Amino acid sequence: MSSNEIKLIILETSDVHGNMIPIDYSNNEKTENGMSKIAAIIEEERNSNENIILIDNGDMLQGTPLTYYYAKIDKRDKNSIIDVLNFLKYDAAVIGNHEFNYGMEILNNSIKQSNFPWLSANILNKNSLKPAFGNPYIIKSFQNGLKVGILGLTTKYIPNWENPDIIDELKFEDVIKTAEKWIKVLKEKEKVDLVVVSYHGGFERDLDTGKPTESITGENQAYDLCMKVKDIDVLLTGHQHRSIYNKYINGVIVVQPGNAAKAIGKVEINLKRNFNGWKVIDKNSKLIYCKNRVSQSSVEDIVENIEKDTQIWLDKVIGNINGDMTVKNYMDIRTKDNALIEFINRVQMDSAGVDISNTALFDNKSRGFSSKVTMRDIVSNYVYPNTLKVIRIKGIDIKEALEKSASYFAPYDGESIKVNSKFSNPKPQHYNYDMWEGIEYEINISRPMGNRIVKLNYQGNPLEMEKEYDVVMNNYRAGGGGNYNMFKGKPVIRDIPIDMSELIANYILSRGTIEASVDGNWKVIHD
Repeated sequence: MSSNEIKLIILETSDVHGNMIPIDYSNNEKTENGMSKIAAIIEEERNSNENIILIDNGDMLQGTPLTYYYAKIDKRDKNSIIDVLNFLKYDAAVIGNHEFNYGMEILNNSIKQSNFPWLSANILNKNSLKPAFGNPYIIKSFQNGLKVGILGLTTKYIPNWENPDIIDELKFEDVIKTAEKWIKVLKEKEKVDLVVVSYHGGFERDLDTGKPTESITGENQAYDLCMKVKDIDVLLTGHQHRSIYNKYINGVIVVQPGNAAKAIGKVEINLKRNFNGWKVIDKNSKLIYCKNRVSQSSVEDIVENIEKDTQIWLDKVIGNINGDMTVKNYMDIRTKDNALIEFINRVQMDSAGVDISNTALFDNKSRGFSSKVTMRDIVSNYVYPNTLKVIRIKGIDIKEALEKSASYFAPYDGESIKVNSKFSNPKPQHYNYDMWEGIEYEINISRPMGNRIVKLNYQGNPLEMEKEYDVVMNNYRAGGGGNYNMFKGKPVIRDIPIDMSELIANYILSRGTIEASVDGNWKVIHD
């Protein structure tokens, strides 16, 4: 390649969620994901290419028992995940929504430990109105004077999910307005040749047609970034856990590398220098998967000590279950009352001192609780660091929420119960189907969407639509997360700032043995 030509490689991880080594913490079986496998790809790319930018696009610090153990139990001085990123020589990381889950102290300490900057141009300090984490962008220079600007952005929807006390000093600006402001700086002041935007957010519209694929709330604005903001050459995305590559929107090359360190996104750009600077000749993106890669011992060694301690903690027996609280069929558990969901709801009601609760089976990996319960069982079944809120809502709000949950099921075809495709594409959203305790209800999936709740009682009598009820739910749902807008802005009667996994463990520890019970207060039916 001549001195007037250059090939630039951009590597992106996103939504790693603390997956450092290839292991399934629910059973310790080996998997085909993890940063120790990503490390092999990074090394291979560095050996093959001179000009590399390595970026994490957010949601790195939360998501596995290892991250929970570090943040909540062990609290050692150094975060081993940051040690891994430092070892791999990341150029920058973007703040994701889950970076806030363990509180600002953990996040700020992790940032201080990092040998690279953390970017988010649209998360501002409320007082100064300057980027709260110091860096809206970075500039990276290469041979022959090529200058690349990397702008970091974060979904502005975080206040709808996160506990207000964690983010009370922050202001979340719209990413479109913010991108326009800072890209102008990059082009006119910094004189960069190439603009890369790393956005912890996803696509709100179909990539080919531009038609909305979800409610246009501002949670995901990647399509609008491509269509409305000038001078973006590359858009790195995440948040939705989708696998997107070699797609162009309005001339912008986009990529999204899934989640849990299963793959890394790679963008390859060929540029040629002319009298105006550097011009893009061609660009493409692809995903490189971890499958069949060798896990790098260098990364495994970095997390070895905390991994050992995490495993000991996970296998500690804390109580017993009398009866069956296991998960055998994921559709069955969502179509009639069951012991696992009833138990979680009862923990929530006990913790909050109310008699109505809702919760979800978050994914199709939960196995329930066997006769001997360990911390491994708890963190494998309740995978998010949610806290609880009691909000005061009307009966009509409960009915609307139940109708929202009832849309989880596709129209009944007379043969089998199926999941509505909107809850599986573009990403699985099993966590947005709630099951309730403290009320009696039936969902008839033969009925049209929005008219499926055919029974709704409280203490044996019809629920009163205009009466107010105190209901406990996780902080994500209480803020309207999952487009449960009927909960947004409702009075918070009680805030319980303790992780649900800790509440579940304490509930079991205080009782020793838990009876698996099912009162049959709800079911899904069809004509």
